Amino acid sequence: MRNIHRIIKAVQHRVLSAAVLAAMLAGSAPVTLGRGNDDGDYVKLASQGFFFVNGRYFTDPGAELTGPGATGTGGERMVGQMYVEYQIPKDVKHPYPLVMIHGGSQTGVNFKGTPDGREGWGTFFLRQGYAVYVVDQVGRGRSPAYNPLPPGAEVYGTPFIRPANVLTRLQNWTRQQDYNLWPNARLHTQWPGTGEPGDPAFDQFFASQIHSRLDLSGTATQTDAQQAGAALLDRIGPAIVVTHSQSGVFGFLMADARPNLVKGVVTIEGGGTPYGYPLVGPLLGPATYGTSFPARSAIWGIVSIPITYAPAVTDPSQLFFVQDAAPDPKNPNSAITQVRCWLQANPARQLPNLQKTVHLLITAEASSAANTNYCVSKYLTQAGVKNTWINLGRDAGIHGNGHMMMWEKNNLEIAAFLGHWLEENIETGDE
Repeated sequence: MRNIHRIIKAVQHRVLSAAVLAAMLAGSAPVTLGRGNDDGDYVKLASQGFFFVNGRYFTDPGAELTGPGATGTGGERMVGQMYVEYQIPKDVKHPYPLVMIHGGSQTGVNFKGTPDGREGWGTFFLRQGYAVYVVDQVGRGRSPAYNPLPPGAEVYGTPFIRPANVLTRLQNWTRQQDYNLWPNARLHTQWPGTGEPGDPAFDQFFASQIHSRLDLSGTATQTDAQQAGAALLDRIGPAIVVTHSQSGVFGFLMADARPNLVKGVVTIEGGGTPYGYPLVGPLLGPATYGTSFPARSAIWGIVSIPITYAPAVTDPSQLFFVQDAAPDPKNPNSAITQVRCWLQANPARQLPNLQKTVHLLITAEASSAANTNYCVSKYLTQAGVKNTWINLGRDAGIHGNGHMMMWEKNNLEIAAFLGHWLEENIETGDE
């Protein structure tokens, strides 16, 4: 990968432009495409719209009623479909579109704007000349969720997992600096507004939080995501996949299923590990990360469903994992957090399909993931997958962010950095 310091220097003009635009839009009405912003920066579109991929029909047991307005408990229905919304600029400047996939308890609105009405990542990259595809995960938002009544099979899990409550969001995303539950939580400064109920930005944010599927193992969710993601790539062609949080594993699975169509995977605070890294310590923090034997996490190493290894693996029991003897000094705050990564026992099997694409892993300076996500990068490296792992504060000079960085005050600064990295490491590399 090209030198990160040169990328930081080269992106300064774009970061400045993004910061100026953010300042101009602060407190203004939400961006309206086609009318232009205060700076006269109009967006001309070649096309926009939506479609669904991956839907499959099945027959639900029970009575199939007929007549006006009748449905009944049985009959033919559809599951597994994924909603895709797209915007393609008239002047496409980049060879590969961006596919943006939200995380847990979220929808595609994560990339459409911010809770306080500023421009989101989707529109930013559209302005830069990217075709942009934003999805709602299968079973979320506009990708309909369906649970048949007994005695039917549980298609999406019964009941759904409720959205997180206010306190959980305060502690982990919007006011984490007040609760200080992990060592670097105090560095958080970028959430717009007060980050509390009653603040308009918080209220808009919290209104967007939705249920998740009751799929504790992740196998059904990841299977649907891989199938739907592959179907999307089959339709639109080669693309760069941008994932966040819970969807981080989806990028790896899409690259495994369609290695020739995924030109890059951007994993923002996501990806699985063989075992978790539980927080231990005082209730009101800051805590460290436990070294006791944790619960099993991604049973296939970085995902929960089969992925291609070499030598081949037919059952996850064939994979053996060990924990680092000591914290890795390359991992931020490792001397404090005491995180010891879980890796494969040597000789490590390789991930040949993931080796065929470019990987960028990003964490925010103040998030809990900044303390553990390096272990995803280290697992990939051991499996022969070249990747760049970036802590925004330490490596890019972008400070104060938490987990929901695409909604925070400096979201366009991060987007500008990401855009230049993609140009330098994917587009230039293809020349």
